[in-house]
Amino acid sequence: MQTIAFYNLKGGVGKTTTAVNVAWHASRWKHRTLLWDLDPQGAASFYLGVDQGEGYKAGTVLKGKQPVGRLKCATRWPNLDAIPADLSMRNADIKLVENGGARNRIKQLIAPLGESYELVILDCPPTLSPVAESIFAAADYLFVPVIPTHLSLRAFDQVREWLDNKKFGHLTVVPFFNMVDRHRDLHVEMLVKRPKSMKGGLKTWIPYSTHVEQMGDHRAPVGEFAPYTPSAQAYRALWFEIAGKLKL
Repeated sequence: MQTIAFYNLKGGVGKTTTAVNVAWHASRWKHRTLLWDLDPQGAASFYLGVDQGEGYKAGTVLKGKQPVGRLKCATRWPNLDAIPADLSMRNADIKLVENGGARNRIKQLIAPLGESYELVILDCPPTLSPVAESIFAAADYLFVPVIPTHLSLRAFDQVREWLDNKKFGHLTVVPFFNMVDRHRDLHVEMLVKRPKSMKGGLKTWIPYSTHVEQMGDHRAPVGEFAPYTPSAQAYRALWFEIAGKLKL
């Protein structure tokens, strides 16, 4: 089992939409995939249609009294399950600290899932916190969507510096450009001449698109309802590039 996370300190950069589309593509290629929505806002759960569950208590899960495997829900797509978000996760930082061993807790919780899944995808809240540290410790790859703007790049640099200071040596950090608007000169300039901090990132970039916004209307990945659009094709290419890194 491999674990990847989609994360950014900055909100509104397309983290969740990318996680959902990548999970969908992974399942279409017959990889048994689980997406855990760790963001209390629950956008990924909404897109996947699993936001009507009974819910759970973060403290119970983080103490190991309720195995995460029991929280999984089947989506309407074969090979794709999800653990829905719950508002109680807003207190997860406190619960992690109370229970000790915060850094490795999520890794310990998802370890048994290797019997059922090839790929676990973590959709993360936009914060640097004990929960974030636990996510980083659990993930093999951290994929970071970056809008081609100076502020978005600055936020990514802050995350990379923080990770270096915390010594997450096992974690491979991979940025990629998202929500690219080719009508904006700065976006085009950064695509043509990539900033130093983007070197080593994914070559595929995701365009800004109304079809991505329509995921909320359809409650589905873009490839499900608009498969021939530029955004759907971009997510497909992004998946293949990620799969190549994971050797899937």
